[in-house]
Amino acid sequence: MIPLGGAIALLFGYRSLAVQKVGGVVFSSLAFAASLYLLYVTDCAGHVVLQVGDWSAPFGITLVADRFSAVMVAVSCFMGAAVAVYALSEIDEYRLRRFFFPLYLVLMFGVNGAFLTGDLFNLYVWFEVMLIASFVLISMGGKRAELEGGMKYVCLNLLSSAMFLAGAGIIYGKTGTLNMADIAQVLIHAPDSDVVISSSMLLLVSFGIKAGIFPFFFWLPASYHTPPSTVSAIFAGLLTKVGVYALFRAYTLMFAPIFDEVQPIILFFSIMTMITGVLGAASHFDMRRILSFHIVSQIGYMVLGLAFMTPLALAAAIFYLVHHIIVKTNLFLVSGVVVRLKGSSDLAKVGGLCKSAPWLAALFFIPAFSLGGIPPLSGFWAKFAVVKAGLEIEAWISITAALLVGVLTLYSMTKIWAEAFWKKQPDEQETVPTEHPGPLGFMVAPIAVMAVATVLIGLFGEPLFEFSQRASAQLMNPQEYISAVLGSGMEGRP
Repeated sequence: MIPLGGAIALLFGYRSLAVQKVGGVVFSSLAFAASLYLLYVTDCAGHVVLQVGDWSAPFGITLVADRFSAVMVAVSCFMGAAVAVYALSEIDEYRLRRFFFPLYLVLMFGVNGAFLTGDLFNLYVWFEVMLIASFVLISMGGKRAELEGGMKYVCLNLLSSAMFLAGAGIIYGKTGTLNMADIAQVLIHAPDSDVVISSSMLLLVSFGIKAGIFPFFFWLPASYHTPPSTVSAIFAGLLTKVGVYALFRAYTLMFAPIFDEVQPIILFFSIMTMITGVLGAASHFDMRRILSFHIVSQIGYMVLGLAFMTPLALAAAIFYLVHHIIVKTNLFLVSGVVVRLKGSSDLAKVGGLCKSAPWLAALFFIPAFSLGGIPPLSGFWAKFAVVKAGLEIEAWISITAALLVGVLTLYSMTKIWAEAFWKKQPDEQETVPTEHPGPLGFMVAPIAVMAVATVLIGLFGEPLFEFSQRASAQLMNPQEYISAVLGSGMEGRP
């Protein structure tokens, strides 16, 4: 509720740019503080359930926090607060006067709601809240590239929403409920698996479009490089992860009884997502396009953990999600500083940053080579855990693909390093720094904080991985979630 209340409050102070800026940072920071408390309470209690309006499940609207959803909310609010500070220096007066920060807070409101909802239809509603806010944010500048990217983004996501509604309708027709715990309870005993599989495939496509998995990812690299880095960063870090979260929630809870039948499909999608994403990154020569394709390839690792469906694999995927949200957001923020200093993200037009901005070189090195899986950074342990989970079940093809993609990821990051930072500034290219409304320090501070977080997760990752294992244990035992949500309502349902 904090982001929603903040968005409403900032609407009343729309005349003052100072109120917009300060309010955006303050409300984002308050949401982060609340999310840490939720994470602590959830880890102690296991599940925190709110029946809105005191209507018992499955008849009312249910909000549920388990360890998985709580850590997603916490890391998302961390990114929200960090990117809000970055926005102080990049977002211009034109966008601020068109309600950038209220829309930004509404976006965070939608992201948090998607992670915490216990109802399938309300998950659709939260998706639409995110879609409305994100479409305005991506096209707010009114430039041709932004409008083109925004149209691709919104059209594909509307198609995803239509499939989501179709799948939800079939499930409702089959089970008579939209509460996810109640759906899971009913489908455990459902005799008609064909109907269940058809709805699960519709949701797989819908969530797959939002997550950017193969073969539904093509909208993502065509749109994420068009808006300011502030917007690209929060999109790259969070929006696709909501789709990944929905996949995990659907197939560890509602469709757990039929997972064996759809497992080969998810496994194939995850492998192809890794391969196509990294090949797209390797073939491009623009920093922001490369990073956009790497969103796709890294999503493949997370979905691979779901496809393996073992306690270690799910724990590895949760660890990977946390690592990737921080690293990918940070890389897009770094690209924004490169654009500010050099006027372009085209690697053919920039160079010499190691000499002219060694501090930026260090801040890029940490998330870039973490993404490539270099020890002892967080990406190494994330990839190591996924590969180890594959070794346990002898998934040789998947492991081979994951290792090869890791090498190509490192190649792409090395290409950015060599071109933008190591080589000299091309003589024929004139460096034209872009104008920004705020001091560079507001851009550097959140980048540095996230770089430190990446190093700390790498050096002291055991507490996070132990937490991921506890979260994985909850996902592997959906009956705990069902009992926490339904409680006495398990007998009250007709």
